[in-house]
Amino acid sequence: MQATPQDSTAGHYQGNVDAGEVAKFEALASRWWDPQGEFKPLHEINPLRLDFIDARAGLAGKKVLDVGCGGGILSESMANRGAKVTGIDLGEAPLAVARLHAEERGVEIDYQHISVEAMAAQKPGFYDAVTCMEMLEHVPDPASVIRACSALVRPGGFVFFSTLNRTAKSYAFAILGAEYVLRLLPRGTHNYAKFIRPSEMAAWSRDSGLEVREQTGLTYNPLTRHYRLVSHDVSVNYMMYCRKVSD
Repeated sequence: MQATPQDSTAGHYQGNVDAGEVAKFEALASRWWDPQGEFKPLHEINPLRLDFIDARAGLAGKKVLDVGCGGGILSESMANRGAKVTGIDLGEAPLAVARLHAEERGVEIDYQHISVEAMAAQKPGFYDAVTCMEMLEHVPDPASVIRACSALVRPGGFVFFSTLNRTAKSYAFAILGAEYVLRLLPRGTHNYAKFIRPSEMAAWSRDSGLEVREQTGLTYNPLTRHYRLVSHDVSVNYMMYCRKVSD
């Protein structure tokens, strides 16, 4: 998740940051790799989102940027599929956890403390694929992040987003259910007003030079406690797959 820049290494873009969101994830950083802890849902959905990305982008040998990488769950799994991964975040504590875990596992990942907007200014068109998962609903201006992701990927490259839809069902499932009833997430993890409708994300993507290729929902069964991808149901969690329009 992106946090307030602390020094020059974070780049010069400081507008698209919510300090309250930062504090939540900084406080939980030490538990990022506990599969039974607060980030258990991320561990459980990671195989699904990893396979979704790999099936479309072909990760092996690709230069991939993971935006809002947090403690590195997705970054590390993509590196294990053969991608050359750079993970960026503005949270210092999650990045420290990500670096330590990768070192312990012998996985080579370039983790950087920098905003996506600053990264786009440095390396436009550099990456084959960009991922931005479970991050857009935590920043004040998600359209700015989408523009930066588009700027970072080469023409014809792959961009993947995931977030929460702004529906009554998503409020019931992702906030009331996940945070208060089932306690899958800490209370206050999400702010319903920041949830994003697929039509909004698609419009921002098209305005940024991306072609929307596919969207699919990620559903949770509270009885079996399993997640699965369902292409026709984007009412709660969903992923969007885009390609950069060629020049």
